[in-house]
Amino acid sequence: MKTALEKSSEPCRLELIVTPGPASYELVDSGNGRKLERFGGIIVDRPEPQAMWQPGLARSEWGKAHAVFSASAEDEEKGRWRLDQLVPEAWPIEVEQVTMKLRLAGLWHLGLFPEQLPHWQWMRTLLEGGGATGGSRPPAAERKRVLNLFGYTGAASLIAARAGAEVVHVDASKKAIAWARENAAASGLAEAPVRWICEDARRFVSREVRRGRTYHAILVDPPKFGRGPDGEVWELFEHLPVLLGECERLLAPEGAHLILTAYAIRASALSLEGLMREAFAARGGRLETGELALREASGRRLIGTSLFSRWTSEPLRP
Repeated sequence: MKTALEKSSEPCRLELIVTPGPASYELVDSGNGRKLERFGGIIVDRPEPQAMWQPGLARSEWGKAHAVFSASAEDEEKGRWRLDQLVPEAWPIEVEQVTMKLRLAGLWHLGLFPEQLPHWQWMRTLLEGGGATGGSRPPAAERKRVLNLFGYTGAASLIAARAGAEVVHVDASKKAIAWARENAAASGLAEAPVRWICEDARRFVSREVRRGRTYHAILVDPPKFGRGPDGEVWELFEHLPVLLGECERLLAPEGAHLILTAYAIRASALSLEGLMREAFAARGGRLETGELALREASGRRLIGTSLFSRWTSEPLRP
């Protein structure tokens, strides 16, 4: 959906953004509540509750996976990886000119969400359109400022830094921050203007509002539930409205953008659209809301992975 916020009476039309992921990734097959994926040279078999259909490939093809996560989608906390072939402790892949080091680090995550690629490209295009480039770094006074909340292993932060932005990366996990810094070093961005902050996102944003700070782009990618480093509790349905309202106050008056992603299945894209429309009603601008999906290598099927809503103060290109 691409609608001007001043036309709030028109019906919401949801948009589907489909991607095969970065070149280093492939959704090989899916079905029976699982997906078979290639990350670089490593093939993994892990749960995917959206894949309710039958697999397209034979069982022998699935048997080529280097690692299989054993738990069901409802039991990921108790699951574990089973290594059927030799898998390195960490291995690098390239995404949008940055290097991400992946690993089988608990649960069934590897340190990268490939379906987020269109958001990273959208952000990079807007940052570079404002004068930043992937070449020589602009002077500090001319840099776009980016805030990445719930930043995880830093893909969005590093892509923004590569585009010439000044980045603040916030995550409640010390382990995730260390992983993100490792990715920065692998990308040749160890000295880039990125502040790595281990803190509760709500607490950090409230303090930035009091300080009068502003950012040109904010990424909000919250979990359904989480805890801050000091035991702070995060509940998406309870705390997201207030957080989003404060993020709106942190955005620069002009040339500003925000990307909101939600993996909570109980949510609706319409819920995100209504929340974003309310938060940005006074600003105008344009809003897109819908679902992200990965395309299988065969091209026959899509897997819906998450909901999204993204806003920009600038007119969107056709």
